[in-house]
Amino acid sequence: MNEATEFGTAFVTGGSGYLGRNLIRHLRERGVAVRALARSAAARATVEALGAAAVAGDLGDAAALAAGMRGCDVVFHCAASVSQWNDEAGAYAANVAGTEAALAASQAAGVPRFIHVSTEAVLAGGEQIVQATEAAPLPDRPVGLYPRTKGLAERRVLAAVGPDLAAVIVRPRLIWGNDDTTMLAALAEAVSKGRFMWFGGGRYLTSTAHVDNVCAGLIAAAERGRPGEIYFITDGEPIELRAFLTSLLATRGVEPGRRSIPRWLGRLIAAGGERIWRALRLPGEPPLTRATFNLIGGEVTVRDDKARRELGYAPVISRAAGLAALRAGSAKEVSGA
Repeated sequence: MNEATEFGTAFVTGGSGYLGRNLIRHLRERGVAVRALARSAAARATVEALGAAAVAGDLGDAAALAAGMRGCDVVFHCAASVSQWNDEAGAYAANVAGTEAALAASQAAGVPRFIHVSTEAVLAGGEQIVQATEAAPLPDRPVGLYPRTKGLAERRVLAAVGPDLAAVIVRPRLIWGNDDTTMLAALAEAVSKGRFMWFGGGRYLTSTAHVDNVCAGLIAAAERGRPGEIYFITDGEPIELRAFLTSLLATRGVEPGRRSIPRWLGRLIAAGGERIWRALRLPGEPPLTRATFNLIGGEVTVRDDKARRELGYAPVISRAAGLAALRAGSAKEVSGA
């Protein structure tokens, strides 16, 4: 079992999601009692199987939120919509109004600490993100629903900081690892359907954050994060995107191929596709949005020096070990073990 934490009871939103599931597991391994918001029977079953007490309701249910949070030492707000296209109202409701509701419930319930899960995407304004620190300002015109609404959510969190609520923001970059039902599955599907391609050969750097490292960073932020501060969490030194994604897909026996287009053409396709979809009111979303291109079509590197210095954060798993674990898990699935 991992060492005990400095808090006894935690409330988690988004507990049935990828990050939430892993966070509950890490908290329970440290002896923390966990309550998790569950808006469906399936979500309830998921969080209860992990050892959390399910709290029926959603982010729009103020009474359920406050009642579930009462007596907790910390709230981890993991719930979010990652939509990049078209559903403006839905993205705002989930990421901005949902954060407002979680903050209000925390204050009503007297929870002293609030850890908000954000993203490096809040810095997406059209240019590459290169060795960014927490001091980098949010762009005046963020590109895409997700960057825009998550940026607005951050502003709400910082505005809520006060004598009775120590709110902290944690920004992971490119979460991956065990139990991944999001990014790895989407990449493998894109390859299988012939939709995957590199931009500029994929020969640029990216930061990454294994889900176990993200959970370690969130717990460290809950214990030692300074109110009103922002912390990036990564696996350490950046890695070439092509090398990383090729290794990641290989854990599932998938080869991404060499198909590539210049970065300038990718940017043009994303912008042109959005214009066509809007003009013709086409269903679904364009094959490539500007927001997606900004986050995978060029360098996105961030520094976690501040988290290491102030939180005592250090990765608990290396990329090599994380990839090995994924390969081992895939082998077990194939063998039926």
